[in-house]
Amino acid sequence: MGRPAKFSQDQILDAALAIAAESGPGSATMAAIAARLGAPTGSLYHRFSSRDLLVATLWLRTVGRFQDGFIAALAAGGAEAAALHTPRWCRERPAEAALLLLHRREDLAARWPAELGQDLDSCNARVSAALDAFASGHPGIDRDRVIFAVVDVPYGAVRRHLLDRRSPPSLVDELIVSTCRAILPFGKAVTAPFKIQT
Repeated sequence: MGRPAKFSQDQILDAALAIAAESGPGSATMAAIAARLGAPTGSLYHRFSSRDLLVATLWLRTVGRFQDGFIAALAAGGAEAAALHTPRWCRERPAEAALLLLHRREDLAARWPAELGQDLDSCNARVSAALDAFASGHPGIDRDRVIFAVVDVPYGAVRRHLLDRRSPPSLVDELIVSTCRAILPFGKAVTAPFKIQT
């Protein structure tokens, strides 16, 4: 029976996240992550066969956490709640927000690991399905308008602040809500009286 791993997968990913947030994703090398943990580099390769696999796993964990909150907000509170999820998440999880919103997936891993291809497809499909369900539950609302209001506007609103390494101010929330109400025909009444399948 082998020795139990000294560091969990989440601890390794957390170390990679901290380095990427501080110095950019290119700095999250296997050697730097190992040094941050105080672990031999070989122990990382025992868990992750390559740096690409490690950072791709980190990206999937991060996007999954973001999507969990977004989908829950859309299902429970509607369009405004979903739109406000982005700035609130940025305040609560600044390192993850910087990784997810300031860097493309392609910037993190030079080559997306084949073993994570299905996970990538699943993560893209679940938000699309949630938006489809919301749009179909509100026949008077065009799906593209919903996406613009709850995805594009919040992303654009927070990105400038993240680039400056600042938390989005509360004014961002106010402007996102105003935009959401202007774009969607039912304004604040665009809630979610249905269940999104996740």
